[in-house]
Amino acid sequence: MKKVLPIVAVVAMTAAATTAIVLPVATAEPQAAAAAPAQSAPAAPQLVTGLPDFTRLVEQVAPGVVSIEVLVGAPAARAQRGGPGQVPDEEMLPEIFRRFFGPGFPFPGTPGAPDADPGMPRGTSTGTGFVISADGYVLTNHHVVENAQTVTVRLQDRRQFEAKIVGSDQESDVALLKIDASGLTALRAGNASLVKPGQWAVAIGSPFGLEQSVTAGIVSATGRSNPYAGQQYVPFIQTDVAINRGNSGGPLLNTRGEVIGINSQIFSNTGGFQGVSFAIPIDMAMNVADQIKDTGSVQRGQVGVIFNAVPMTQEQARGFGLPDTLGALVNEVAPDSPAQKAGIEPGDVIRAVDGTRIYQPSDLPPLIGNKAPGTRVKLTVFREGRERDYTLTLAPLDRSLLGGRPGSADPQPGAAPSASSNPLGLVGQPLADAERRPLGVDAGKGVRIGRVEGVAARRAGIQPGDVVLRVGRDEVNTPAELDRALRDVKAGDTVMLLVRNPRGSQFIAVTPRADGE
Repeated sequence: MKKVLPIVAVVAMTAAATTAIVLPVATAEPQAAAAAPAQSAPAAPQLVTGLPDFTRLVEQVAPGVVSIEVLVGAPAARAQRGGPGQVPDEEMLPEIFRRFFGPGFPFPGTPGAPDADPGMPRGTSTGTGFVISADGYVLTNHHVVENAQTVTVRLQDRRQFEAKIVGSDQESDVALLKIDASGLTALRAGNASLVKPGQWAVAIGSPFGLEQSVTAGIVSATGRSNPYAGQQYVPFIQTDVAINRGNSGGPLLNTRGEVIGINSQIFSNTGGFQGVSFAIPIDMAMNVADQIKDTGSVQRGQVGVIFNAVPMTQEQARGFGLPDTLGALVNEVAPDSPAQKAGIEPGDVIRAVDGTRIYQPSDLPPLIGNKAPGTRVKLTVFREGRERDYTLTLAPLDRSLLGGRPGSADPQPGAAPSASSNPLGLVGQPLADAERRPLGVDAGKGVRIGRVEGVAARRAGIQPGDVVLRVGRDEVNTPAELDRALRDVKAGDTVMLLVRNPRGSQFIAVTPRADGE
């Protein structure tokens, strides 16, 4: 109120001052016209009317929401490294804790940290699930049942069942349970693709063990990637619905009582709700559940490319002649992969999958990984000033196909690098076989940077020991080829260099300035 009162006082004083000036003046036409009220604009249409009452929704849906109690077994790492009185480190903790505590928060078992669930026996955790078929299939999160020795499901009517874990998928954080029951209330699955920011959303779950708790809010965003989740295939629904420990695995509902997502994660620096929560889209979760039920596992497709994880900068887009920064910039293409067979090359920018536009790199994995191996897809790729289409057949996901590069690329003793003869001041050296192997560089490919003399290249992050594989779309394999490829670069031009080091491959944009800086 203290901040409001001065504003009111100013308005009152202004009105009084205006009255004192206008009233004594005779009825002169110019001033009378000035005092005439301005014509008001037509009222804007009412966009929001009333507030929803969720009581009927909860009455119909709540019987299909279950509480889950898990007796957690000790992972092998904890059994080997942890002992009585020892403080566990973060990597030894169940995934359920990592998802609900922010960076630097004291984890359960460390001094000053809260228990996972106050009042619950140590080694026990709680979560939520919901029934998807009347014969006893239940969906929840993978991290709720991870390392479970026993899983107990409790219905709204207080009946309890020991559940069997039919299957669990860490990549999507979805688990399918089965209880020996029939005639259950199954929740209806909605269409997650129709969810829009601003729509109402409702969650029912067991935060802190408080069963059948109802919270509501709105959808904040859709298709959200969560870099802290390690789930690149999940386009999360973000909401401001209050979610806390114990809500994991519970349903996120629309106003028709349909499930649109599985509540999975929150962003928090305290361990409690701070207004940002994430749900797994229900269509993706049901796809995972169907695969688990049919085959016992989840199969994902793979194109066989490594791309920039962060959106392109304006400088990078300019270097490739792109009209904007949309898409996923390809850094590497795996040998014998569907991408290589179709003709995809480093430097290509994947702009769409089957007509669905790629706005940022994180949009690509869900569009590919959620399709089955053997599926034919059309990639729209920007190359050399225009978009072109490539059709390929997805291969089964193989993590070794494009894994990390073992070893080190520390500089090796050799001949001293000569002076630079290109405008970027990059001094190249032949690449020894001992340097190629740790980086996964093919024989005869690439140029090692021996010295960086140009300010623009240093500012862009290029360092001695880096290996340049391409200048733009052209391969460079000798210091002379590197110099020739850079010879015509002028001040203000942006050139793209494909650089490989122990962190992987990445296109780096370098733009020299006229002043040499």
